[in-house]
Amino acid sequence: MKRESEVDGGLSRSLLEQQSDDGSEGGGDNGEEVVGESSSAVTVVLLFTTLVAVCGTFGSGCALGYSSQAESGIMEDLGLSLAEYSVFGSMSAAGGTLGALVCGKITDLIGRRGALWLSEVFCFAGWLAIAFSKGAWSLDLGRLSVGTGVAVLTYVAPVYVAEISPKNLRGGLTVFNQFVLCLGMSTIYFVGNIISWRVLALIGALPALLQLIGLFFIPESPRWLAKNGQEKGCESVLRRLRGRNADIDQEAAEIRDYIESLKLQPQNKFWEMFQRKYAYALTVGVGLMALQQTSGATGIACYASSVFEMAGFSSSVGTASMAAIQIPSTALGVFLMDRWGRRPLLIVSAAGMCFACFLAGMSILFQDFQWLSDVTPALVYIALLVMHYD
Repeated sequence: MKRESEVDGGLSRSLLEQQSDDGSEGGGDNGEEVVGESSSAVTVVLLFTTLVAVCGTFGSGCALGYSSQAESGIMEDLGLSLAEYSVFGSMSAAGGTLGALVCGKITDLIGRRGALWLSEVFCFAGWLAIAFSKGAWSLDLGRLSVGTGVAVLTYVAPVYVAEISPKNLRGGLTVFNQFVLCLGMSTIYFVGNIISWRVLALIGALPALLQLIGLFFIPESPRWLAKNGQEKGCESVLRRLRGRNADIDQEAAEIRDYIESLKLQPQNKFWEMFQRKYAYALTVGVGLMALQQTSGATGIACYASSVFEMAGFSSSVGTASMAAIQIPSTALGVFLMDRWGRRPLLIVSAAGMCFACFLAGMSILFQDFQWLSDVTPALVYIALLVMHYD
């Protein structure tokens, strides 16, 4: 998603903060259980805080898969035309655009936990509006609200998880956030075949409610506290997260040093990234994001049931299969990323997406001309699985 100038600075600083600190050592308080005495150990508080943070990510996955499973039920119950339902589906992207424009600034202004609060209020209100809708307008407003909340969540959740994690666990816990996203989408694909669209919306609201409750019990990011001059609060949170027997002095000092170095850096303006020396990096970065968004993967995720039905394949079997491969494909991607590297994995993934799109398009075209109509359902099924796998 695109971000305006007001967000760019906050996003860049947040990403730098979570990547640059290699010395995440920490300490403890309140008698939490610790596996050993190292500040890099897993504590009960750290696990609980991470689980609360990724509750919203699970809800984001539910939002991605919802329109595919709810399409036929909503159109039949509320008498919507295909165009009206398409507007409902697109409201998620509209809300995502709104959320993307402000998420970085909001996260810096009110803190990571505050941004999680705000995003889940939007999500919870939106899911309830969808679940109890009587017409198209309330559906659209609900979807817009959910999309806005999901956009903020997509930004702040991984930032928060990275900032509360010790160095040796940071990568794994951040990947866990992505894993939970896939789990949410897979859950919606599975249960959407057996329950109504209203109950499905209430299931989407449940993670938001759980996170809203859980936010009462988790701390603010220690990095955000240090960045805003609350050094005592930063140390207190580190003790709470790292456990009673851990030494937080080194991690606290490194956070302070990094915050000081940030203050000494010049504040770059949004338009400065369009200088010639940044042209190559900007082209690659924006190009990859543009290719990802225009590849059709999001459209398939949102309207998979319709595509399967159009091809003459069982939508329940098709979406269940997509759900089944979602989690192992994510796990395999994480495994291969460190072994193969990012660039080879991108090339293989792009080639697979290209093949899948071509196969799906040609299969539907053959169906229109009554060519190979017997194998069209199987070809579309294979194409969508390959696309979803990549």
